[in-house]
Formats: sequence, structure tokens, C-alpha cells
Amino acid sequence: MDLIHAIRGMNDLLPAEAARWQLVEETARSVLERYGYKEIRTPVVEETRLFQRSIGETTDIVEKEMYTFEDRKGKKLTLRPEGTAGVVRAVLEHNLFADDRAPKVYYLGSMFRYERPQKGRYRQFYQIGAEAFGVADPLIDAEIIAMAWRFLDELGLGGLEVRLNSLGDAQSRASYRELLVAALTPHKDALCADCQRRYVTNPLRVLDCKVEGCKAIAATLPSIADALSDASKAHAAAVEATLKDLGIAYRVDPQLVRGLDYYTNTIFEISASSGELGSQNTVVGGGRYDGLVEQLGGQPTPAIGFAFGVERLVLLLGEKQKAARPRVFVAALGVEARKWAMRTVEALRAMGAAAELEYESKSFKAQLKRADKIGAKLVLVVGDNELAGGYAQLKDMTAGAQRQIPLQDVVAATLTALNASV
Repeated sequence: MDLIHAIRGMNDLLPAEAARWQLVEETARSVLERYGYKEIRTPVVEETRLFQRSIGETTDIVEKEMYTFEDRKGKKLTLRPEGTAGVVRAVLEHNLFADDRAPKVYYLGSMFRYERPQKGRYRQFYQIGAEAFGVADPLIDAEIIAMAWRFLDELGLGGLEVRLNSLGDAQSRASYRELLVAALTPHKDALCADCQRRYVTNPLRVLDCKVEGCKAIAATLPSIADALSDASKAHAAAVEATLKDLGIAYRVDPQLVRGLDYYTNTIFEISASSGELGSQNTVVGGGRYDGLVEQLGGQPTPAIGFAFGVERLVLLLGEKQKAARPRVFVAALGVEARKWAMRTVEALRAMGAAAELEYESKSFKAQLKRADKIGAKLVLVVGDNELAGGYAQLKDMTAGAQRQIPLQDVVAATLTALNASV
């Protein structure tokens, strides 16, 4: 019978890789909660119209990449392609504003997009994101960029660059759309098929095209800075001034355009200079979306957020991973010794230690080999003779030292030895 394999672009996360993922997740929780963010968990499946209304019907995600299906009652559902829309829906549905006029939340979870799998980019992928609501002041724009930078710094990643731009408010975008259409018209026939369609429906998306011919045309187009309103210019200047004050280096990139329609004013990306990710080197992206809450049925509410792709961060981390917890292995030989071993590992686990034993009756040599294979720091060796003598042997697998421990002191002595090795 043939083996069933995982779906292309949807990968298994094996135990040997999990430590790096845990390092990313634990660091994210630590940093985000220091900044006052609280965890929120939303469903993997939402109504399709949530993403159509929020992301934009002319975006690649909605047009080409969503996993959409009908349930048994004919309702259109979609596996979430990004996290922000579901978070906004949850914040409104459960009225989080009632408890906090400016709620700050973060999420961790799987997203789904049907696109060509490549290094660090898959059809099921994992994101960690943060969203802040109710604050219009540019201080929070700078703070959220600082928070993303802090996270990457505490992971120990270097060679990173912050790129910054402003998409302006509604007035700015309308003015810029006119400038773009006028500038694109002479080049219309040279655009790729997608951009010829975008030229009519959403010309701003031409700036984000990865086709070389379109990228060359985009480099000649007017900058959105030429169309920013006075209010948007002041907002952008305040964000830059605060980043400078915080000592965070950045580069203003007039060509930077995020791929979702809901962004306004501040947008940013943090990229890795390492060649590990190839041309797709962005590890963090985000920005303001001041119109989205109202667009999804709420009151006009300023908001800003970002998301990390975990797979990309794991690639950048390389072999760096969370230090494994020191582990105890109990090697027992004989019927009564095996009973004692079971009671002892349970006592150690109850005290917070990671402890294992051999379930089958095997020689001491075979058990010590297994202890070494699982990376045990300490091994308790006991047979029926040791039990009769009232002691066990405690072996340090790193130092090679071994000593006798009275049975009544085994748990305390083992915990002390473990703590000394941390």
C-alpha cells in the first residue's frame, strides 16, 4: 500500500526542528507582553467576505491565493490568509473596547495561501503578529517598529534593515492614484497581464509587481511623497523623528508598497541582508490601517500592526536554538528496581524535572546507550542489589563522575545536580 504524503507546500514540523520554533515563540511572547500586548486566538476559518472586504478584492491574495470552499449550507468560507482581519472581527464582535479604549493584542497561528512554494514561503505558513487599536499618535507607529526590532535583536539576528514609507491618508491616495494612472498610461502595453488589469482596478499594486519589466517601469513613476497631504507629511516626519530619538536606523523607501489594500500612512518592512532567504528577504511587515475597523462595521478607529513569518526567522536562526532542559534517565534492572524507577521518574516530574526510563527490560549497557542518545545529563542506575543496599548510583554523563546516593535522598540530590548544570 502506498504511503500518503503531506500536501505540497504544507510541511511537517519534526521534533529535531521544534526547538528553534519554540525559541521564536517564547521570545515573541516575552517581548510582546513587555509592551503590554495580550494574546488572542481566532478561528482558522472565517467567512470569505471578511477577507474580500478587508484585504481588497483586486489583491493577488483574494483573486488567486485563498483556499475558499462552501460548507454544507452553501456559506462561503476561507482558510485565513492573514491574521489582521480576523483579529479586527474578534475585537468588534466581543467589544474589547469596553474594557480598554486602546486594546493591544498579539496572535500566533497558521495561515494559508495557494502560491508557489519556495524557501521560507509555503502554502501553510505560521505567523506571529501584533495589533494596536485606538491610538492615532505617531508615537505608537515608532514604538511598534521598535518592538519588532527588539524582538529580532533578542533573537540574536543581525544584518537587518528597516525600510519605511507612507501611503498617506484617503486624500493622499486619491491624489496619488491620479498621478499614477497618468504616468502609467504611456507604458500600459508594456505591463504584464496582471498589471494591465491592476492599472484599471488598483494602480498602486503595480508598484509591488515582481516582474522585471514592471519593476523597471515602477522605478520611473512618481513617488507617493509627491501626493501626501500636509497631515500625512507631518505624521511621517514625527515617526522618523521618534525612530531617530530611539536610535533605530531606517531607510525611507518610496517604492515600498505593502500587498494589502487596508494600509494607510505608515508602512514598514524589516529585511535580512543574509542571502539565506534569496530575493524574498523580508521577515517583518506591517503598518497603519486606520480605515479597516470602520470598514468591517465598527466606529472610525486608528490601528496599526505587523506580522512575522516564523519559517523565515527559523531559516535565519540557522542552528541556533533554545537550550534543551537537562534530562534525567533512570536505568533499572530487575522487577523491584523497575517499579522503583517508575515511582522515581514520577516524583522527579512532579518537581518539574524532565525524566525518562526504559520501558522494556534491557541490559544496563543498552539503557546507558539510550540515555546518551536522548542527551540525558544525569543517569540514575539501580538494580535489585542497589535497592537491597538502600542506595542508587548517580552518574553525570558529561563529567563521567559517579556517586552513591541514599534512596531517601535520590530526588533531592538529583534536582540539586540538575540545577547546578543549568
